[in-house]
Amino acid sequence: MNQNAWPLEGIAYGGDYNPEQWPRETWREDVALMREAGVTLVSVGIFSWALLETEEGVFDFGWLDELLELLHAGGIRVDLGTPTASPPAWFFAKHPDARVVDRNGVVQGFGSRGMASPSSPAYRAASVRIATELAKRYAEHPAVVMWHVHNEYGVPVGEDYSEQSAVAFRRWLEERYGDLDGLNRAWGTAFWGQRYGSWEHVGVPAAAASVVNPAQRLDFARFTDHQLRQCFLAERDAIRAHAAQPITTNFMANQSWTTDLWKWGEVVDIVADDSYPWAADTENEIGLAIASDLSRSVGGGDPWILMEHSTSAVNWQPRNVAKRAGEMARNSLAHLGRGADAVLFFQWRASRSGAEKFHSAMIPHAGTDSRLWREVVDLGAKLGRLGELQGSRVRADVALLWDFESFWAQDLEWRPSVELDHKERVRAFYERLWRDGITVDFALPTHDLSRYALVVAPAQYLLTAEGGANLTRYVEQGGTLLVSFFSGIVDENDAVHAGGFGAPLAEVLGVKVEEFLPLREGVTTTVRWRGRELAADAWQEDLRVTTAEVLGVHRDGPGENGAAITRNVHGAGAAWYLSTRLDADGLAAVMAEVYADAGLAPAGQPDGVELVTRRGPDADYLIAINHRDTAAQLAASGRELLTDTPVEGVLELPGGTVAVVRTPRDPLGGTA
Repeated sequence: MNQNAWPLEGIAYGGDYNPEQWPRETWREDVALMREAGVTLVSVGIFSWALLETEEGVFDFGWLDELLELLHAGGIRVDLGTPTASPPAWFFAKHPDARVVDRNGVVQGFGSRGMASPSSPAYRAASVRIATELAKRYAEHPAVVMWHVHNEYGVPVGEDYSEQSAVAFRRWLEERYGDLDGLNRAWGTAFWGQRYGSWEHVGVPAAAASVVNPAQRLDFARFTDHQLRQCFLAERDAIRAHAAQPITTNFMANQSWTTDLWKWGEVVDIVADDSYPWAADTENEIGLAIASDLSRSVGGGDPWILMEHSTSAVNWQPRNVAKRAGEMARNSLAHLGRGADAVLFFQWRASRSGAEKFHSAMIPHAGTDSRLWREVVDLGAKLGRLGELQGSRVRADVALLWDFESFWAQDLEWRPSVELDHKERVRAFYERLWRDGITVDFALPTHDLSRYALVVAPAQYLLTAEGGANLTRYVEQGGTLLVSFFSGIVDENDAVHAGGFGAPLAEVLGVKVEEFLPLREGVTTTVRWRGRELAADAWQEDLRVTTAEVLGVHRDGPGENGAAITRNVHGAGAAWYLSTRLDADGLAAVMAEVYADAGLAPAGQPDGVELVTRRGPDADYLIAINHRDTAAQLAASGRELLTDTPVEGVLELPGGTVAVVRTPRDPLGGTA
């Protein structure tokens, strides 16, 4: 993102505003309450297609004109949405073939959202038409500071198995492979007699009698991501033809898996994310941190927008647990600490009707005489004191590999064990780093990793030869690499590498995987390590050690007496391999030595305290969040910005609270 693209001064605050659900007198009340709460930015029009284009080619902008003038007069800036996530009833009546078809051949009906096929020419044309009309009318409107295309691409419907999708899939495959020989090689169609002799015979990987070709399914995931992104690009370009403001769409990092956010990060002006931690997770602040770090990473480290989160409970989880006092502020400041320069909610006023009437909002059903409203006003005041953080950046010493294509491939059927869960492994390693106060960027295996002291590969099932070579160079040049089991197994076509399991990493790791040894359900094992025993489960491997040093040995299980944990010096660096699933204590023990290899020192903060630092031009900003009920003390010096009080060596952080400490830097770059 070009820093000049940022649409507001300071930290933006607000949320989705859906005034079409309310009478005109409520609009005026809303603007007054927005000013009371410190709101500076609202997203408008995201689900308003049926009101803006009442029938094909017939537009009514009068109500939106009135609303934008009202918001502008109140000093509220607007993120103007295109309403293409929810086409009107008239659209589907005229274009029934634009409906999404699921994998079982069931046509999806009207009345939800996201139910149009991204491969439908009629849908593309209608989307471009409404985006164009909006941009022509409001490009120069003083309230409009940015544009918001669609809503949560790939949610709730990602893959579409309609005939229009099949036609587009064949076209995409021809561009990717050139000819049928290339397709047959990539898909390994010699297996099960699947060879294609005509493009017309190639279809979508709909439900079949048994498991469908995994390479075909992986390509269909790539195709789906491509088609969704082409829809975004068509609208983006239609807006850009008339408007100069930044253009974005809202991701769902760490929650939606249909879109490859690395590719999307390249085509938006500002990364924006919707974050809804899983209420059943008693430490969902860790999943929230993953989403924030991923959002920042796919944007290249630039400030990003928290486009949606919730003031309290959502409406779509099995148990929609309400947030308790202070939790909304802790969530918001955690996102801010990890690089968000805007804190927005879904939505401004709770809906009385529809599927999300039990979703919390900035103005709850209880109204303004409520704890929730008082916390909303208080949060606005807090963010108003933190404007100087805008534009500061987060610096990480560790990169954790996050590869959507690898995740898509690993999630397909018939893998060696149901315990092979990339989400679980990513969370396990990230959680260890989070507890140790070590800030993480996410990255791809092919990225430039040279600035990181440590690279962790928790679940890199699919690894290209290029990615393997890049990781090898990283270690040769002095980096520390940690690789978990079931990594480097297949290439970009989900084919086992020539040379066997883990072949792209065999040289740098100094081991070869001869056989997988998955464990039966409920079986636990132990690893001998540094005179102690570490608990493990789920997985072992039969390793042939070439140049690595064996540091941990399987005490029992099918891999008994075999290598479990290895370290290999390669060039100027070292590469570690864990061929089993350690419990939290075991992972902590191993990570302590990995940190030492990488020259990293854990922060040593109290349990449940989250620390992250943003770096400005002349000061560092420590964001400290106490997720526990008990008070904590932290080493810090500077000025606490929320209370405007000095901190001299020790920061007192009561239970459930947040602090932001500014520490000036001296001209040589250290803290003053």
